[in-house]
Amino acid sequence: MFDLIIRGGTVYDGAGRPGIQADVAVSGGRIAAVEPLPAARAARVIDARGKWVTPGFIDIHTHGAAGVDVNAATAAQLNGTIAHFFASQGTTGWLCSVLTDTPEQTLWCLDQAKAAMKEEGDWAQLLGVHLEGPFLASQYKGAMPEHLLQKGSAELFAKYEAAGEGAVKYMTVSPEVEGVPAMVRDIAARVKVAIGHSGAEYDAAMECIANGAVSATHTFNAMRLFHPHQPAIMGAVLESDVYCEAICDGRHLHPGSVRFLLKMKGYDRVIAITDSIMAAGLPDGNYKLGVNDVIVEEGDAKLKDGTRAGSTLTTGQAFR
Repeated sequence: MFDLIIRGGTVYDGAGRPGIQADVAVSGGRIAAVEPLPAARAARVIDARGKWVTPGFIDIHTHGAAGVDVNAATAAQLNGTIAHFFASQGTTGWLCSVLTDTPEQTLWCLDQAKAAMKEEGDWAQLLGVHLEGPFLASQYKGAMPEHLLQKGSAELFAKYEAAGEGAVKYMTVSPEVEGVPAMVRDIAARVKVAIGHSGAEYDAAMECIANGAVSATHTFNAMRLFHPHQPAIMGAVLESDVYCEAICDGRHLHPGSVRFLLKMKGYDRVIAITDSIMAAGLPDGNYKLGVNDVIVEEGDAKLKDGTRAGSTLTTGQAFR
């Protein structure tokens, strides 16, 4: 007797193989079997014929949804509003991305995330914190508040790390910012480091990768692009084995660019992210992203100067 059987769907296992027709049995919140189970009984049965059945999505880069911005979200809002909405869209785990902010506000965000991570409920489980900054390049800042950007500082990171008590899992830095390469070397054993928001030269990017950086933040976006004589950070990202985030909403990346990235990196090195803001799941209007005012028109989120500021994407839309 299983708790749940999802019957007759086309099961996608994420390994790049065509979907298979099967039943998915669940016990104790975990997958117990993926195979035809015609005679099996369950407390609950879902008819999935004609539908896809996929593992739950994990979003490692998002700034909010359903009217709540991560930088201003209480623990109750992180779980009860943002994560509850994410669960309705197929996400089962996520990292909350804290946009570059004051040290005081960043520490407050870490306190809220720690509290949220300790709770379980009918929402996507908060797995940790992604710090997007403050060690980022002003020229490629995107929606980052320039007056809050800083030089690389292992000491400041250590302060956030200690306050987070294990909550800080992921961090975005710019290789060309003073002090960043050395900082990456110092912290890479304790946190997953991504490079992005950057116009770094190839050698500087490669130095950070050699020092332990393992990922690239929203690849192609807020990043100096490839040139045959100056491959820059883009060339370093494509040549190396780092993971590549990608915002697959049809706005940040042309579908051909997504296919190109998948061919260059392989499916096991490309991570679909939403980079969503509080407007995800809501109509056009005026919203916030950290300290920024954001205008959403036809689902496209931008600052007043036209700079794109996150997205209104969901993981299900990104998968499709």
